Amino acid sequence: MFVMGVDPGLTRCGFAVLQPGRGRKVTPAALGLIRTDPEMQAAFRLAELQREIRALIEEFTPKIVAVERVFIQKNTKTGIRVAQAAGIIITEAAAMGCHVREYSPNEVKAAVAGDGRADKEMVQKMVQQLLGLAHPAKPADVSDAAAVALCHLAYDPTGSFLGQRETAAAALAGVAGVVQ
Repeated sequence: MFVMGVDPGLTRCGFAVLQPGRGRKVTPAALGLIRTDPEMQAAFRLAELQREIRALIEEFTPKIVAVERVFIQKNTKTGIRVAQAAGIIITEAAAMGCHVREYSPNEVKAAVAGDGRADKEMVQKMVQQLLGLAHPAKPADVSDAAAVALCHLAYDPTGSFLGQRETAAAALAGVAGVVQ
């Protein structure tokens, strides 16, 4: 089973595909960055992001796609673009049959570094240590994506959330079938 973590962005979108193993061992299957050209129209950039996310999901078939929840601080224009990118990622993952979970930046930091207020450097160091990487995953978007996937594994290490969701979906499908 693979878990895909995504740090959404329109110019730079980090992704990490992790494979949980025995105990707490986690192996990175893919770590990387999707870039779109800031000179292009936003609609075409979003379409490119969608194609890239689809290709990753087709290649690795993750059961879960964990996405960092968008948090808009100062720059509203940038925040809107990031939210659009997150929407594309979430929609594409769901359309391709993946379970989708969103985690706040504080949840991610707390799960990976033990402190919801940890800085980017601490998160990078912990991701490096937890994944057994020779060097920190860079740029920070890649490390953040790995942290989001690790966060999901911390909150649902046995995949019980998936089982609950599948059971709930089957139950709802049964109820919907009776009502129709």
